[in-house]
Parts: sequence; structure tokens; C-alpha cells
Amino acid sequence: MTGRTTAKSLLILFCILSILTSAVADDKPAKTGPALICYPSGADLKQQLAAKEIRRYIYLRTDELLKLKTVKSIPGDNDLIVIATKDSNLLDKISFDKAAKLKPQDYAIKTLTADDRKIVLICGGDPLGALYGAYNFIEHFGVRFNIHGDTIPDEKIDFYLPDIDKTASPLFELRGILPFHDFPEGPDWWNADDYKFYISQMVKMKMNFIGLHCYPNVPWGPEPTVWMGLPEDVNPDGTVRASYPASYHTTERLNGYGEDSGSPKRWWGYSAAQTSDFSAGTSRLFETDNFGPDCMAGHVYRNLTPETSNEVFNRTGKMFDDVFSYAQQLGVKTAIGTETPLHIPDKLKERLRQKGMDPDAPATMRKIYEGMMTRISHAHPLDYYWAWTSEGWLNPVDQPVVDKTISEFGMMSKAIKKLDEPFNFATCGWAMGPAQNPTLFDRSLAKDVPISSITSWLGASRLNDGFAKIENRPKWAIPWLEDDTAMLSPQLWVGRLRRDAADARDYGCTGLMGIHWRTRILSPNFTTLADAGWRQDWLPEEEPVVPTEKIELKEGHSGGQAANYAPNEITGTDADPVYQTCRYNLSYYRLLVPNGKYNVTLKFCEVHYREPGKRVFNVSVMGEKVAENLDVFKKAGHLGTYDLVVSDVKVTNGILDITFDPVVEFPFIAGIVIEGKTADLNQIEGKAYTRKINCGNGKWQDYQADLGKIRNPSAGPLTARDLPCEDFYRDWCKSEFGPEAARELAAIFTELDSGGPLEAYSFPSAWPRNIPLTNVWIAGPGGIRVDQTPWSEAQKDYAFVDKMSDLRTRIKGKGNLARFDYWLNSFKYLRAMGELSCTRGELDKAVNSAANENDKTEQKTLAAQRVLPIRIKLARLWEQMMTYQLAATYTPGELGTIANLEQHNSRNLNFVNLHDEKLEKLLGRPLPETANITGKYQGSPRIFVPALRSNINANERFELKVIILAKDKPQNPTVRWRPLGASDYNTLPLTHVARGVYKAKFPTMDKDFEYHIDAEFGSGENVRFPATAPAIDQSVVVLE
Repeated sequence: MTGRTTAKSLLILFCILSILTSAVADDKPAKTGPALICYPSGADLKQQLAAKEIRRYIYLRTDELLKLKTVKSIPGDNDLIVIATKDSNLLDKISFDKAAKLKPQDYAIKTLTADDRKIVLICGGDPLGALYGAYNFIEHFGVRFNIHGDTIPDEKIDFYLPDIDKTASPLFELRGILPFHDFPEGPDWWNADDYKFYISQMVKMKMNFIGLHCYPNVPWGPEPTVWMGLPEDVNPDGTVRASYPASYHTTERLNGYGEDSGSPKRWWGYSAAQTSDFSAGTSRLFETDNFGPDCMAGHVYRNLTPETSNEVFNRTGKMFDDVFSYAQQLGVKTAIGTETPLHIPDKLKERLRQKGMDPDAPATMRKIYEGMMTRISHAHPLDYYWAWTSEGWLNPVDQPVVDKTISEFGMMSKAIKKLDEPFNFATCGWAMGPAQNPTLFDRSLAKDVPISSITSWLGASRLNDGFAKIENRPKWAIPWLEDDTAMLSPQLWVGRLRRDAADARDYGCTGLMGIHWRTRILSPNFTTLADAGWRQDWLPEEEPVVPTEKIELKEGHSGGQAANYAPNEITGTDADPVYQTCRYNLSYYRLLVPNGKYNVTLKFCEVHYREPGKRVFNVSVMGEKVAENLDVFKKAGHLGTYDLVVSDVKVTNGILDITFDPVVEFPFIAGIVIEGKTADLNQIEGKAYTRKINCGNGKWQDYQADLGKIRNPSAGPLTARDLPCEDFYRDWCKSEFGPEAARELAAIFTELDSGGPLEAYSFPSAWPRNIPLTNVWIAGPGGIRVDQTPWSEAQKDYAFVDKMSDLRTRIKGKGNLARFDYWLNSFKYLRAMGELSCTRGELDKAVNSAANENDKTEQKTLAAQRVLPIRIKLARLWEQMMTYQLAATYTPGELGTIANLEQHNSRNLNFVNLHDEKLEKLLGRPLPETANITGKYQGSPRIFVPALRSNINANERFELKVIILAKDKPQNPTVRWRPLGASDYNTLPLTHVARGVYKAKFPTMDKDFEYHIDAEFGSGENVRFPATAPAIDQSVVVLE
């Protein structure tokens, strides 16, 4: 065929193709022969990555390694996969109407068929849209993308080109994650490779935002994400000449700085510890005693000098330069920021004073913000500096704090503009604005400034409807993928996240992100978040509502939040704990009291406002108005008490109603006292009756704790907090574990999903949920509960573990089985923790019983025959729990879980050994060796790689960190690698770093490659990573 004939035939072909309407395929494989993957000459990195990723995943599914070709026009032969943007000249001869309508991030995929030839066109509204389209195309081959890695089906298929006709647009402009700094479970233990790995997985999931929060203040910080200082202390390359001690979590970190700080020897509840002392083989995970991220290597917070403090900030800045530059390459927006008003570290205050500057003066603050923004602009790329409100903003905020916050917003904005706006300004926080005026920032900030916030009360509350009232500005909703109270447990929140995403869309939000610490154990939540950013066709036709019997409690308050202003001293009373707290923004109290006649005293104290007219409301008792335009400040001033006594209130139906109607701002009340006499009943004379309620607070003297929340029946049905999610789990279980047991497994996961409170207004130790709650906030995240329930009774809550275990024999394929075992071991770990919790409760009771025995001989007998066996059992259960967790450890987050168990629970809470000293006294001798927890690893040999990079730059030196867990030393651990699709492997020895940690340095790679890791053990067992190798290796794309 001549070139002229080829061009003519091709033109005719495309004219025919442009009017064909292809049906959506049923995706049944059909061998069509090799195809060519084309993308435009001179295309940017995203389109190059799109082409290489399509080739890589098709190879992993089919063993066909397709050719790549950069072209200036459509080739005239072969089946083709064409990657382009809507303005590409590759579309010049194709009448593709959808292309012109594509916006940035949009994509369209169309399979064109004629004369037994197929062309799959993947067209993006911009290069990022083309990349998203490529990943969607890959999903048609059964591949699924998760935050922690990819799911590749075990069974190979024949190569085919699916028939697709699809157009997609994101529902939110920005979609992504907020990995939260503070605990080792989160990004405190991420290095550059971890960030890059998660960012690359985000892009596969079609997300494009990562934001970080930075604590600037003791005792939670300072953290080195954001540096504070003066402009003259910043070098042109972004390094700093002066700083202050700052740290991410390291295992030897203490709260305080310096030897005589007086701070407790723990941080966030994590006692300082050396990893070599960790139990049950967990020490094998860590190559250093003071484990932490690379930027902290060799440094302990309390020992930082001026020079090493600078080094920590400079290392961190260099890491974010690497990470955020990579994010820019892949179209991912970045944000960092501190809390506002800014807390200046003591060492910086000292330096400022030495320079004759007042740290609290506005002029000084302006200079510091200029220094902060200058350093960021020199050190690393950034898209947004977001200023955070603190957790205290969940309650009403004093006006001076609000004023200072808004003033500092202005300082930050001006500092950024002074630098010619290298990045944008945004807000975030625990609240979008002050609790008493949530949309205040919308009226005080320029309309191009995004406003965002995490959902309230650890995600238990629904999205703030204030978002709906904000118009004509970017607004980002940030639900919780997990809460930090039950940090040790699996947390499944698919139903709740669907509700949050639907609310965000209804309220017109332009961003949808998720706050989290861990990754793999939350994979269903990440998948839900990413999916909801693009489609919400899972919304039910009818709004789910909560059954009436679950929400109409007999008595309580309607609406309102609790506020605590302790330790303010209240004037004119000794009952400070009553008047220091209140419930505000409420509608009414409904109280159950016997029929009778009473004097009702309503107690008030204006703990927040300092001038009249700020809070005015009406009060009614039993439908009769008893106060109109009540202004407590006018009555008693700031921190003065005002008691409104309503006499002779008759109750005839057992219900006492107190109603509040706002005039200006939110009504509130501190306490309620009911005193009087119950009605006579036939010949039975009434009795004196008194009841006191401490509104917004707990029990104090004869005041009972505040009541629960009820709902006004006239308000109509309450929509369910969670949306249905069984459809999600059926698809997810099928892709993760194969089809053989997917339906049964989906039923188990659905039963465990979500289930938190209907409405929430305060912090608990942990919210209820459908998954058994074994740990709560006890002096820090994830404290194992001491449960007095006998294990024989409590174990019924874990019946799902055996149900899941019984399904294991039905799982087919090495990859499916490895993923199944991860979740099965995670649930066995949870069950072991539950038994540990109950056994500790049993031990507490046994110790107390023995200690209370007066007969010393009987006491010793009880200690030896009753208490000691329970204590020994506790040690074995701890080892069992740790062994299950080690079998489910793959990521930095799970290394953090180990640190929590060792530093927080074992050491700070003394969970196992709390009674040892008392028990030894009861026994009259030391505890036996069997009461000690072993330091040895007790599980099966395994290998894993914490950061599974799947793409690198051509000039990047690729280094692999490998962890090998085993009872004995591995023999000849080796990396076997080859160019993608080649027949022969090259070998690369693993270099032993320390304990179970190894590293391998690859040669400079200029072509895509694949690898797996082998290790042999003295028992003759051979272990390989990934489990699917060599049929499906770990593979890496090299970007030129």
C-alpha cells in the first residue's frame, strides 16, 4: 500500500469512525493481537506516564508488552491506544465532538471500530485529565488502585481492547488527603519515598491534593514542617541560619526540651523507649533505637543544639522540595500551615528579645510571617499556605482571639503578596469559623481565599451546613477517614464517608479531602473518598431515616453544644463547677419529673461575652414565657451569676419543658434546679422532691451530669448518619479477594462498617461504632480498655473473625490470599486485644480480691493460685496480639501501631505490668520468668517493602528498604530484577542494615523494570515478595 493510498484510506476510516456509535462492552476478553500505544511528540510527563502505565498494567494482566511510540499524527496500521489532550494535533482528522467540551481534569474514552481495526482514544481536557483517563482505562482490565498499592488479579487474561464510550468529570475541583502530623502512625514517620509512593497512588485514584498541618507550640510541637523566624535568617536556597528545637515523633522523644524541662517522659502519651527493648520480635522492624523519619536521624528533641535544630529544618525543607516537586509533576496540589493565632517557640522569643523586638507586638508578628513565607518560597514549591484554627474553636471563642486570628490572616496574605504570590492563602481548622459565628471568615476574607475545615467531633458530626451559606469562593470539606481515639483498631467508615461526600456536594463544596494517620488498614475508606470525588450514583433513591425508637429519648436537651470555661473564677458563688460550664445554642430541655408543684431555678453565668447586647434570648417554662430579651451580662456582668427563679410550676403529665428562643446569638444555661413537692396520689401524701442538673458538665456534688440529646418530634424524621454501603463491599471484596467468597465477605465488612452516634456535640474517649471497641483515648490515642466483662461473654462480639476464617479455604490465587490474610490477621489481632482487655479486667478484680483478704496465708494462696495465672496469661495474650499485628504490618502506619502498643500501652499505661509490684508483695517473691513477655519473633517468615514506589525519574537513584521478619537469619536475601518483560533476571544482594532491615541500591535505571525479593531460611523455607512473583512482579516505570 502506498503512502498516498494509506492516507486516503485512513481519512475514509476516520470519517466512518466519527459517525459510529460503539456499544459499551461487556469486557469479555477477545484476542485481537498486539496494539501500539501512541502519545504526542513533545508531550509532557503526565502523558508519557499515561502511556507507560497502560503498557505496564496490560503486561501485568496479559504478559503482552506493547510498544510505545511518540507520534505527530495517527499511524495508519495496527490496533491503537491513543493518548492525547483535546487540543492535540492527533485529533485533527478525527471528528470527536466530546473533546471540545472537556474541561481541565475531564477525560473521555472512546473505542472506534471499523474493518477489524480498533482504536481506543483516551482524551483529556488537559494532560492531567489524559492521565486520569489512562488509569480508568486500566481499571477495565480488572486492576484496582488503593492508597497502599495496586490490586492486580491473579489470573492472567488474553490481551484485548475493550469497547468503551465514556466521559467523566470530577464532582470537586480538588480531591485528596490530609495525613495528620503528631503520632507515629501518621506522616511523622514518612520519608520522601513514602510521600512519593502515596502521591503516586493518589493520582491513580484520581485525587490531586495533599495538605499537612503543623503544630507550632509545646507540648504538641514544635514540628519542623513550617519554620518560624525573621526574613534575614533565611538563605537564598531556603536553608535557615537560626531556628529552635523542633521534632517529629521519634521513639526516644520526651515532651520537654532540655535536661531540666520538668516535662513528663512521654509525648502524646508515648513514653520514651528504645526499639531494641520492644517485645515479641517487633524490634526487628526498626534499624535504630531512636527510630523516626530521616530528617530526625541522629537527633533527639531534648538534645537539639542551635546547629542541629537548623539541620532538622534544613533536612525537612529539602525533603519537601523533593516531594512537592514530584507532586507538581503529577498535577497534585500541596498545602502546609500552622495554627492561628501563632504560638512562637520560647527559643525564638529569646532571640527576638535579644534583638530588641517584642514577640507579642503586631510589627514583630508581621516580620515573622514574612520570614515564614520567605523561607517556604525559597525552600520548596507550594500551592497553598493554609492557616488553621485550633481544637478550641469547637466551642465559642473569645472575641480578642477571633480578632487576632483575622488580623494574622491579613498579615499572612500581605506577606505572600509581598513575595509576588508564589503560593496562595487558605484557611482550615477544627472549625470553619468561631462556633458563635461559623461563617464569619466568609465576610472578612477575599473571595479567592478557600475556606475549609475538618468535620466536628472526630467526624461523628455531619458536615457543617455553614458551607451551604458560603457562596462564590472555594470551600473544602474534610471528613475523617479515621479518628485518633481508637487508633489501634481497624476503622471502616464507608457509609459515613458517603454521607459526608454527598453533603459536601449538596453544599456546593469545591474540595473533598480526608483526614487520617494510617493507610492500608483504612483502604475501603480511601477508595470511598476517591470514588465519591467523581461519582455519587450510589445515592439511594429514598433518604434513609433513623427509626423513631432510636432517637426519641424520654428526656434530655434538644440541640446545643457544651462549653467549659474552667478555671475562670465565678463571683458570688461557691458552685463554680456549675457556672463555669454551660450548654449553648439549644432549643429546650425536657425533663421527666413526678406530677406536682415546683420552684424551678434556671442558673446563668456569662462566661464568654464582656459587654451587653451580645447574647439576648427568651425563656419559657411549660409554655409560659418567664424571661423576655434576657441579657445575662446586663443582669450580672462577666463571670457573675444570675438565677432566674420560676415559682409554682405545675407538672401534670410527668414532663417539664424549658424552652429557649434566640433574639441575638445563642441562648445558653449553666444549671437547672427543681425543688418542691410531688402531688398527692389518692391517700398517699406527696413527698419533697429536689433535682439538680449541671448543664454542659458532669456530676458535681448533688448536681447530676448533663442529660443526653433528644429530638423535637415536630422536627420530622432524622436522616441516617450513614448511607448504605453493601454495594461497595461486594465490589471491593470481589476485587480484593476474588469472586469465590465475595458475597459472604461483603456481608461481614458491611456489618462492621460505620455505626457512630446520630449526632455529636462533644469529645468522648471514643465514639461507638459497629466494630468492637477495644481501645479509646487514654492519655493519648488508642489506649487499650480495661474491660470488666468476662471474655466468655465478650467474645461473642468477635464471631465475625471465625466466620471470615472459615472462608479462607475458598480464596484462590496467591495475591487474593495475601490480601485476605492481611485482613484476617488484622481482625485476629483485634480479637486478641479484646481478650487482653477482658483478661486485664479479670486481673484487676483478682488483685483487689487478694489484697482485701485479711488472712495472710489465704492471701498468699490467692495470689499464687488465682492472680499469678491470670498475669501469666496476660503476657501470652500480649505476645499473641503482637504476632498477629506483625503478620499485618506493611506500612509506616503499622510500624506506628507497634510503637503505640509498646510506648503508650506497655510503658505509659503499664497495661500488662501495672500490678506486678503489688503481686510480688502478695506472693512474697519475684514473679517467675513465665510472666515476662518474650522479645523473640514468634510468627512465620515474611518479607515486605514499606514504600512500594511504582514510578521514578530517570536520574533518580532508586534504593529499596526491605524488612524481613523471621525466627532465624535469612540466607542470601536477594533482589531479582529485569527490564519489564525481559526473560532473564539480574541479581542484586540485599545489604543488612540492622535487625530485620535491609537495603538494596539499584543501578541507574533508564528503562521500566520489575523485581521481586527472595530469601531462604535454615528450615528450608523459601519466602518471596510479592506473593504473586514471578508471575506478577513488583514493577516500576522510569520517567524521562
